[in-house]
Amino acid sequence: VPRLEESGGGSVQAGGSLRLSCAAYESFRISKFCWGWFRQTPGKEREGVARLYVNVGSTYYAPSVKGRFTISQNSAKDTFYLQMNRLQPDDTGIYYCAAVSYNCDRVNDLDNVDLWGQGTQVTVSP
Repeated sequence: VPRLEESGGGSVQAGGSLRLSCAAYESFRISKFCWGWFRQTPGKEREGVARLYVNVGSTYYAPSVKGRFTISQNSAKDTFYLQMNRLQPDDTGIYYCAAVSYNCDRVNDLDNVDLWGQGTQVTVSP
């Protein structure tokens, strides 16, 4: 069964860094059009954080993370990453990776997600 699995979440103080990874299993069955990262905090809707157009390498970011977060992928295009620097308490949440099937530049769209990871907790303390 094709699936995405995140790793790398944890707790860090404000100003610190974390790197999330997302591995695509049975990736030949996954639409590798665009990779994405989302996050969700209690009481809020899931929001888009970053996306990467797999075959082109173009990246897109939410304004709140631009300049601090970087999305990238490995050469095999079956694992992708979210490098998070200068983390702030507002970045706390569950982070989900996703395979996106169209409109890669629409970072916040949920309708175009084909497959979700299980989520990993990121906690940033003041």
